[in-house]
Amino acid sequence: MDQALQARLDRNYRYQRHVYDLTREYYLLGRDRLIAELEPPARGAVLEIGCGTARNLVAVAARYPQAACYGVDLSTAMLETARARLRRQQGGPGITLALGDATSFDAQRAFGRSVFDRVFISYALSMIPAWREALAHSIRHVAPGGRLHIVDFGDGDRLPALANTALRAWLQRFHVTPRVELPEALTGLARRHGATLALHTPFRGYSILATLALPQARDIGAPVETPLECRWPRADET
Repeated sequence: MDQALQARLDRNYRYQRHVYDLTREYYLLGRDRLIAELEPPARGAVLEIGCGTARNLVAVAARYPQAACYGVDLSTAMLETARARLRRQQGGPGITLALGDATSFDAQRAFGRSVFDRVFISYALSMIPAWREALAHSIRHVAPGGRLHIVDFGDGDRLPALANTALRAWLQRFHVTPRVELPEALTGLARRHGATLALHTPFRGYSILATLALPQARDIGAPVETPLECRWPRADET
């Protein structure tokens, strides 16, 4: 477990966690779209990596009440807020949370299962220094025929240059770094796992949304030619 990163996150969110959801609603774009596209199978299992305050998981559980929901996060402060939120959901859906590093968490020990029908990461890769390792570890927890969903900051290539520069400077103050190499990394990950990749960048490249759909039969590590579907923004997404 990256204890230095854990300490930094706890410092950052010691007070921010109390207003996190109110402030992030306006610039973590695409989260609800990701949730709408999850569509887990009946009685399926959904895992969020970097679950934070559990805002997303509560929305997933409400939209897909038959799904079993799980979340892992490295920040003890954020998990404290998440557990308080779940305690307020009296009679609400069951969600299981655990402390863990996105690059190395033990899902079997934490949740009693090692694979999930849907795994998603929402605006967390841009805060994880070892984000490539987090991606590689995440896809190992996707069941055959399952999907890995990702939403995060894009490269902002179609934003006005001044606005994009200001956005990056502001994000850097919070130790957030858009992963401009993410499309290339996802393409390689898809090929290694025989997955189909759907990728698009709405809001003028402000966000990137990606889905890796794994085949029913997996031969991990075998090189394969993978169908790559790139869905670029429609007119109403720009």
